[in-house]
Amino acid sequence: MILIADSGSTKTDWRFLTADTVLAQAYTAGFNPMYQEADEIYKELHEVLVPQLKDERPTAIYYYGAGCSSPERNKRVEDALKMAFPDSLNYVDHDLLGAARALCGREPGIACILGTGSNTCLYDGAEIIDNVPSLGFLLGDEGSGAYMGKLLIKAYLYRELPDDLAQSLKNTYNLTKDGILDTLYGSSIPSRYMATFAKFMHEKQKHPVIRAMIYENFSEFFERHVLKYKDHDKLPVNFVGSIAFHFSDTLKQVAKKYGLRVETIIKSPSEGLINYHQELLQAFGTPDKSEKQ
Repeated sequence: MILIADSGSTKTDWRFLTADTVLAQAYTAGFNPMYQEADEIYKELHEVLVPQLKDERPTAIYYYGAGCSSPERNKRVEDALKMAFPDSLNYVDHDLLGAARALCGREPGIACILGTGSNTCLYDGAEIIDNVPSLGFLLGDEGSGAYMGKLLIKAYLYRELPDDLAQSLKNTYNLTKDGILDTLYGSSIPSRYMATFAKFMHEKQKHPVIRAMIYENFSEFFERHVLKYKDHDKLPVNFVGSIAFHFSDTLKQVAKKYGLRVETIIKSPSEGLINYHQELLQAFGTPDKSEKQ
């Protein structure tokens, strides 16, 4: 029995499965080792995940997570998993590989994550062969919910929103300048706070000012990321994440402007990852310490 995890900065979706059955589904807060240490991650695992699994324990854990882009960061997650599940084999990799496996399977394509944050890769059907770097919340995250929130809040604080939108935004979130800045700069994961404003933009997406922001968000994403890949106009472009899913109509419109072929848009990679790992279990069985699937 194995446990697979799809972890973003906001939430983590856990699936406990065998080669032919999903035994359990669980949720915890999201993790990002760019901002969090092993002890903080372990606390959530111990207090929230372990009770949901009752007495069952996995023989192996496959964790695909935001921020897992270096050995040092991956080790923070590995250490937390080892504390929570001392007898399991733990494999930690980037959520981008999870997205590529879930979206493309064994076929080549461009895989994109558009959720709280954003990332992309060129996938050859087996491995990630190119990745325009995701620079994170401070320097990048174009296309994401956090970037969308930044566009909205900057316009609000700079008094660039029409009065009707500004008042509606203020009333919805009880906003003050000091409250925004205190929450933003006092948060260990500021992108999570900014992404909360994407819900407002979805509700107001027919307003011309909001529609222009959404177009700007996706246009910057395509120009700074997807268009940099070889054969971007020939390969399918696939998306996973809440922003891609809920703003799919606009996303497709902007993609069409750049001559891109959007093939798949899903909210979560979990179902694709379940299929991927169950196929491996059927072919190879439960891994041991000498093999990594």
